[in-house]
Amino acid sequence: MQIIFMGTPNYAAVILDSLLRHHTICALVCQRDKRAGRSMQLKAPATKELLQLKAPSIPIFQPECLDDVFVEELKALKPDIIIVAAFGKVLPKAVLGIAPCVNLHASILPKFRGASAIQQSILEAESYFGVSVMQMEENLDCGDILGFKVIENTGQNAVILFDVLAKLAAELILEYLERISIIRPLAQNNADASYCKKIRKEFGLVEFDNSKTLENKALAYSGWPEVYLKSGLKLKTLKLDSINGTHKKGEILEIAKNGIKIGCEMGSVWITTLQAPSKKAVGAYEYAQGKRLKVGDILE
Repeated sequence: MQIIFMGTPNYAAVILDSLLRHHTICALVCQRDKRAGRSMQLKAPATKELLQLKAPSIPIFQPECLDDVFVEELKALKPDIIIVAAFGKVLPKAVLGIAPCVNLHASILPKFRGASAIQQSILEAESYFGVSVMQMEENLDCGDILGFKVIENTGQNAVILFDVLAKLAAELILEYLERISIIRPLAQNNADASYCKKIRKEFGLVEFDNSKTLENKALAYSGWPEVYLKSGLKLKTLKLDSINGTHKKGEILEIAKNGIKIGCEMGSVWITTLQAPSKKAVGAYEYAQGKRLKVGDILE
């Protein structure tokens, strides 16, 4: 089976790596190299780096736009199927018409269609996380479901969950390709659909209002943008202490060698690592000692 793979970040690279070991990849399509880091050096997408290392003879396309010229280049490859995983752009009808297109989406559809399914599922404290493989249509993540896999919510943060679900998606697509001739598509129930937006940096701005909500945000926004206070102080490592009790926002309730307990309007949390703007991350106890903070003070 001749496969065109369309995907860009690490999540997609894990899936591509698995496909390379079992199937024939005739091309990779990914986003363009971007400048990153303090030096602003051009950095290739994770999928491109993987392919250049493991299968450098496979052509790589990084189109500025998915125009007619690009569509004709893909058609010339005569793929049997196009597999998409976090490509980063909406595919036009012309691409969808080249060959059957399936997408590996990191949620249990129809919930959490859109760009931030993993983060949103954590924010809403879902009992289960999962990945779905679906037929692609012009509208967003609304095609028929072809299969899915699920795992329990055990308190994973987004960084861990991206890795776990990528491996789950890699297993799922191999199973789908093995059974492709006998699978019966299942239409999504649009009445149960929900949508999530692309994550922006300002989503990480938090207050000490509700301890459980704060913990969910810390888990969902781990890696980037992380959670931070109005002052820019990042709450690098945070864990729920209690959902009960009322306190002043940010009130220091306890200072211990392993962290500081902070009160919320509802509940409390333990913070073990903090990072001030333009500084290195330090233990919360060390930070409190350096700032001469004491029980009853407000962490700002």
